[in-house]
Amino acid sequence: MHYISTRGGAAPQTFTDILLEGLAPDGGLYMPQSVPRFSAADLDRLRGLDYADLAFEIVSRFAPEWDASDLRACTRRAYSVERFGDLAITPLHTLAPDLHLLRLSNGPTLAFKDVAMQLLGELFESLLARRGQGLNILGATSGDTGSAAEYAMRGKRGVRVFMLSPQGRMSPFQAAQMYSLQDANIHNIAIRGVFDDCQDIVKLIGADADFKSRHQIGTVNSINWARVAAQVVYYFKGWFAATTANDQAVSFAVPSGNFGNIYAGWVARAMGLPVRRFMVATNENNVLEEFFRSGCYRVREASEVHYTSSPSMDISKSSNFERYMFDMVGADPVRLAALWAELDRTGAFDIGGTPLFEAVRASGFVAGTSSHADRLATIRQIEARHGLVVDPHTANGLATGLQLREAGERLLCLETALPAKFAQTIHEALGRDPDRPRGHERIESLPQRVTVLDADAAQVRRYIEEHTR
Repeated sequence: MHYISTRGGAAPQTFTDILLEGLAPDGGLYMPQSVPRFSAADLDRLRGLDYADLAFEIVSRFAPEWDASDLRACTRRAYSVERFGDLAITPLHTLAPDLHLLRLSNGPTLAFKDVAMQLLGELFESLLARRGQGLNILGATSGDTGSAAEYAMRGKRGVRVFMLSPQGRMSPFQAAQMYSLQDANIHNIAIRGVFDDCQDIVKLIGADADFKSRHQIGTVNSINWARVAAQVVYYFKGWFAATTANDQAVSFAVPSGNFGNIYAGWVARAMGLPVRRFMVATNENNVLEEFFRSGCYRVREASEVHYTSSPSMDISKSSNFERYMFDMVGADPVRLAALWAELDRTGAFDIGGTPLFEAVRASGFVAGTSSHADRLATIRQIEARHGLVVDPHTANGLATGLQLREAGERLLCLETALPAKFAQTIHEALGRDPDRPRGHERIESLPQRVTVLDADAAQVRRYIEEHTR
């Protein structure tokens, strides 16, 4: 199993080689040269496994060179009842016949990002210990990635985290989860701008090979293939929980911002998971919905990015979309690079009316968008009908899934976070605050530690240099 860049300018690497890397040296994203596939007999064998063992079976296919006993120990430490409070890790909640919610928010930061990030923390620590080296993680977050990464990496030997977030554009709970951490290896940087500014800085620094090498820069954003591989696992787990036989296909509705979560489902289908359709749920920042509807992928200017009640999705440049388009152009790096060169030059590319867009339409992706009013209505509807309070991102996925669902379609909606992280919106919808999980009752009142910088890669570089001496 070797990995290549979507831009075609990097030598093939192993999973171990790319685990700490993030972007490829040519600015592309690493992809496996081929996706391992499970047979029907394999699916029968995997169906009864617990989450940790299922994770081992799937991730080991992407990392065959990794010592099996060590990888199994990593998955068992990551997916324990102590960390997730439920041995199922990602339990299925049935709302109605053939309508399910995959609960992904049982981890330490109450969001789906924990599921992958807890495993990354174990893999990083294991590999760094074997190599006797350190790592400076540089990441960007629109809400939940940052806290999930920091909680997974806090106290890890040889690891520092430098996490960029858009100043004032997360919920107070999300900001407090990150900024209240006092661990010496955690550095929070609030950028005066939007998430796309943060992500651009991470990519600029990641493309600076000399700086990246001198300061041992790695990433935990979903541009890191290991994040995608870890997220593949819960698609399998959800399908097993919602079906009884291999001929029962499902459709997934997924709140989407950076496209990593739903792209993991695409990989799961390539591995043999019976998936009928993927429903891409967007908010007012509907770049992805516009693409799947028209073939035009147009990045928004910072001034056009709406600050919404589902802030983790307030993204206009979806990094993992490049991986999907690489698949769509038949893994041709020249065609992919041409599309991205046009995107860099003009801010958009349009494949509407072309054979390439016909391939996109045939790939099983559909998309929808919701407004603030739609999310409030969905929160009220789910609570009234099913006695369950969902967060606004999950409400986005449910609204889109129910809107696009066809008769007889078995639908799994992916949960994004617990509603406690978005109390203001829940109060607006239901007239009361959501319940607070134990240990999070007064998180916003804790002392916070954060540095504010301009949207300037040079300033971030200087900060990293000053704090890695």
